[in-house]
Amino acid sequence: MKTTATKAARDFSDLLNRVHYRGEEFVIERNGEPICRMSPVERRFVKGSVLFDYLKSAPKADPEFAADLEEIRAAQPSVPDPRW
Repeated sequence: MKTTATKAARDFSDLLNRVHYRGEEFVIERNGEPICRMSPVERRFVKGSVLFDYLKSAPKADPEFAADLEEIRAAQPSVPDPRW
C-alpha cells in the first residue's frame, strides 16, 4: 500500500500497529517518488536441536581462557542475599 511521507508521519503509530499486527507493508512516497518501504521484520527461529548441534560442533574453549575466567570469577566480591 502506498502512502505519503506527510500522512506516514501523522499516522506513524497506526502504521506501526498495522505492520506489526496485520503484517501490512507500506511504501512511503515523497513528491510521488518511493522513498522507503515499511514492512514486518522477518522473524527467524532456530529449533533447539539445531542450536544444540551447533554448540556441539563449536570449537572447545582454550584451557587457559577457562582458567582466566575462573580467576576473574573468584576475584569478584560476593553479592549479599536480597532482603526480600
